[in-house]
Amino acid sequence: MSFQAIKTLRFLGLFLILLLHSAAMAATPKTPVSVPFRNNYVASWGADHIKEFHGGRKVELLLNKQYGAGFESKGTYLFGHFSMQIKLVPGDSAGTVTAYYLSSQTAEHDEIDFEFLGNRSGQPYILQTNVFTGGKGEREHRIYLWFDPTKDYHSYAVLWNMYQIVFFVDSVPIRVFKNCKDLGVRYPFNQPMKLYSSLWNADDWATRGGLEKTDWSKAPFIASYEQFHVDACEASAPQSACATQGRRWWDQEEFRDLDGRQWRYLKWVRKQYTIYNYCTDTSRNAKMPPECVRDRDNI
Repeated sequence: MSFQAIKTLRFLGLFLILLLHSAAMAATPKTPVSVPFRNNYVASWGADHIKEFHGGRKVELLLNKQYGAGFESKGTYLFGHFSMQIKLVPGDSAGTVTAYYLSSQTAEHDEIDFEFLGNRSGQPYILQTNVFTGGKGEREHRIYLWFDPTKDYHSYAVLWNMYQIVFFVDSVPIRVFKNCKDLGVRYPFNQPMKLYSSLWNADDWATRGGLEKTDWSKAPFIASYEQFHVDACEASAPQSACATQGRRWWDQEEFRDLDGRQWRYLKWVRKQYTIYNYCTDTSRNAKMPPECVRDRDNI
């Protein structure tokens, strides 16, 4: 796809988003409530490459040739709604990866991933999502975005309940992963997860399969964060075991599936912006995996 074609799609995408947002969606998650960074997060590595501003309302991660940085949540969570606003590395970001994900700390771990793959100047970022269950991943989706994610902050969110995992970009669902335990597919159901984010060098694979290397003359690379939000069952809290499971807002019927408007959003993303979907990769799957059918990846 040419850069001009991508610019045209971005313009049309913004127009459609404005049009669709003229009416509220019935099953939109609750409005995020921002709290300072240190309320929920600590540095996990590269602490001196994490810069806080405005009392922790804004955070920057820095990457240079020596190392990058990462942070993690203080608590572990079992279901809920997670979001933050991110402004990605501008300019020539080839070789860099900004990751934002939930992960358990077990041998057969569960994981819910956003990975933003940098690119040469003027070329679009690629957003890769993945879901690991019981240690098994290889469920990659890759999309372009309908805006330039380096120009301003945009919201990236996960809704995770007993029925589905939904990835959102600015309230637009870009992916759904349904609970398919009845079809023999494991689902993140009983392993509490921490929330992580990091900025790191991955020029052995991130940009054009590793063909494009990080240009260290452009360092430091900076990813910026704000609007830190967690509304979840904190499994690590003293009173926990998540005794209220099944009674939280995200467990209610309207959040057990996408509504009609959200399915139309998702279909639009799949048609206009998806560049790879493991569900439709016949070189990997002779038959579409059962979870993909339930997720309507065949439509």
